[in-house]
Amino acid sequence: MKTDFFKYQAQTTPHPLAMEISHAKGSYIYDTKGKAYLDFVAGVSACSLGHAHPKVLNAIKAQIDQYLHVMVYGEYVQKPAVDLSKLIAKHLPEPLESTYLVNSGTEAIEGSLKLARRYTGRSEIIAAKNAYHGNTMGSLSLMDFEERKQPFLPLIPDIKHISFNDENDLLQITENTAGVILETIQGGAGFIEPTNNYLTKIQQRCNAVGAVFILDEIQPGIGRTGKLFGFENYNCQPDIVVTGKGLGGGLPIGAFTASKEMMATLSDNPKLGHITTFGGNPVIAAAALATLKEITESNLMAEALEKEALIREHLQHKHIKEIRGRGLMLAAFTDHAELTNQVILKAQDQGLILFWLLFEAKAIRITPPLTISNDELIKGCRIITSILDHI
Repeated sequence: MKTDFFKYQAQTTPHPLAMEISHAKGSYIYDTKGKAYLDFVAGVSACSLGHAHPKVLNAIKAQIDQYLHVMVYGEYVQKPAVDLSKLIAKHLPEPLESTYLVNSGTEAIEGSLKLARRYTGRSEIIAAKNAYHGNTMGSLSLMDFEERKQPFLPLIPDIKHISFNDENDLLQITENTAGVILETIQGGAGFIEPTNNYLTKIQQRCNAVGAVFILDEIQPGIGRTGKLFGFENYNCQPDIVVTGKGLGGGLPIGAFTASKEMMATLSDNPKLGHITTFGGNPVIAAAALATLKEITESNLMAEALEKEALIREHLQHKHIKEIRGRGLMLAAFTDHAELTNQVILKAQDQGLILFWLLFEAKAIRITPPLTISNDELIKGCRIITSILDHI
C-alpha cells in the first residue's frame, strides 16, 4: 500500500510520515501492523469527537439510508443542512443567523472575501502578517509569506497586511477597506492569542469606517477553546464567522455565517454570487449536526479548560520553554526547531501522534480530540517528557 501511495497519490511534501492506517477509534489510530497511536493532533483539529464517535456514525448511517447528493447547493430543502444552519444560528449572537455551507475551510474563506467585497462595494482586504487561512488562490493571497506565494503569482490584488496585536496598525483600516480578516487565535504563527482587547479595537475600527470584520474560527472554533467560538473569549463580535475542521466530526466541511441582510447580497446581482455543488451535502451535514449537538449539550467545552490545565501541569520540563494557546488548542515550545522535530518523530515511534505548526518551527502542536480522557492526556505528556529526558 505504501508503494502505491508514493506512486499514484500526489504528495504535499517530499517526506510524508506515510503511516499505513488500518482503523481508528476514540483517541487512537491503528496502523496495518496493529500498533496503536494516541492521537494528540485530531486530524489537525478536525476530529473534535475523536474517531468513530457513535453519535456521528449513527447520524451518517441514518442519512445514507435516506439520500445522498440530490442537487447543487441552495436549490432543494434538505433537512440536515437546514437543521445544522439553524443550530449554528442558535449559538451565535444576533444578527449572525445566515450560514452558507461549503466543502472546506479554505472555500469558506473564499466565500467570506467575496461577501465582504460584494457587500461593501470595495476591494481592499486587510489580513495579518504570519496568518494562514488556507491554500486556494484567494486564501493564499492573504498570506504575507512571499516565499510560499512566489511560485503562484499573480494572486488576487488589493491585499494589505497588518501586525497581529499591534494597535499602531489600526489606522491602516480605512474607508477603502472592504474587510479585515483575522484568525481569532493565530494558528500557524504559534497559537498567538489576541491581547489588550485587540479584537475589540479591530471591531470598533471596522465599524467606524464601514469595513466588514471577518474572523477565521476554523481552528479555534467548535469548542476547542472552552467556548463554542473562540471569539467569545475576547469581547468582540465579527460580521462574518468562518468555521470548518472540527465542525464536520471527521468529514470535510466549511461554513461562513453572517447577517441575513449581508448574505442576501450573494444571491442576486449577480445571481449565484457564490455556488458550490457539494456544499451542504446531507451526509456531511448530518455528521456536523451530530457533532455540534454533542459539543453543545455535553460538558466537553468546560472540560477543555480543565484538560488544558492538566497538560500544562504534566508538560513541565526544562526543555519546554512556553505553552501557548487556550483549551485544547495548545503549542509547546522547545529550545530550538531541531529538538521539536526530534520530539515529533520519536513520539510517533513510541505511539504518540504529534505534529508541527506551519510557520513556527519550535512549536509542537497539541490539539487532541475534545473527548480525550485525563489518563490519555497524562500518558501522552509522559511520553513527551520522557523523550525530552533522553535527548
